[in-house]
Amino acid sequence: MIEITSLGSSSAGNAYRISDGHTDLLLEAGFPYKQLQRALNFRLQDIAGCLITHEHLDHSKAAPDLMRAGLNVYCSQGTADARQLTGHRLKIIKALQPVTIGTWSILPFDIQHDVEEPLGFLLANTAGDKLVFLTDTYYCRHRFKDLTHIMVECNYSLDIVNQRVAAGHLHPGQKKRLLRSHFGLDHVKDFLRANDIRKVQEIWLLHLSDGNADEERFKREIQETTGKMVRVAKR
Repeated sequence: MIEITSLGSSSAGNAYRISDGHTDLLLEAGFPYKQLQRALNFRLQDIAGCLITHEHLDHSKAAPDLMRAGLNVYCSQGTADARQLTGHRLKIIKALQPVTIGTWSILPFDIQHDVEEPLGFLLANTAGDKLVFLTDTYYCRHRFKDLTHIMVECNYSLDIVNQRVAAGHLHPGQKKRLLRSHFGLDHVKDFLRANDIRKVQEIWLLHLSDGNADEERFKREIQETTGKMVRVAKR
């Protein structure tokens, strides 16, 4: 059993709490430290570690403060260098080299984004649950078996983006960067079709754009594509 709580999922900040009933983890730390404290009901001591995908502040803002507060932060060397993170609470992880935190076995994997060394995460617990966490990428070459939970970015839909460019509401340069840095609705559908989702209990859609997304449509289309329960992360 995995419990997922979205503390926030947008360009303003991203953070998620996951628990298997034994070990609680924080995925991303993209809010000011005091805001994260409040979101966690001032129970930071219940968190066993924080995993960070990349250095952009909407994913890593509180990392230095979390380490000062005594929490281990796990990220790639590229992310640590870009954010100038140091100290004994910093735990450097590498793609395809597993790490264990409490009852979680975590396999980082490489993704594509406009940053130094971004990672996605495959998390498995001792109860047999398996969660994939994939955000801020435009491509994932890896395939996963026996997934029970999926947390995946669904930032935009190309038709909405094109309409906004045509209307002058979005600069063509912004569109180009978007397409080379984020998962859109069609990417999500392709990713889900390419992976083993027979055991999936729920799919979480993350990091929806304020202007380039349609929450109800995205949820409906992914439900129709998969037949699975779909949740949209709190923004």
